[in-house]
Amino acid sequence: MRSGTSIGANIRESVRGQSKADFYAKMNIALKEASETEYWLELLYGSEYISKQLFDSIYADCQEIIRLLISITKTQNLKMKQ
Repeated sequence: MRSGTSIGANIRESVRGQSKADFYAKMNIALKEASETEYWLELLYGSEYISKQLFDSIYADCQEIIRLLISITKTQNLKMKQ
């Protein structure tokens, strides 16, 4: 629950970042939290705490968030290097 809700909190905080570096740092934290959430989902499914149907739905959403955050952080990193 903590890592999952931390994703949105860090994204929201990044929008109000004081600089591009601050934005990048918060987005990277959000990406780490999304990766942690992915791990916890795998653990919950592997221990049969959640059903396959629920896992498949939530896991797909989590992976999409990770892909988006990777894209954002890569783009922002390139902009910072220019």
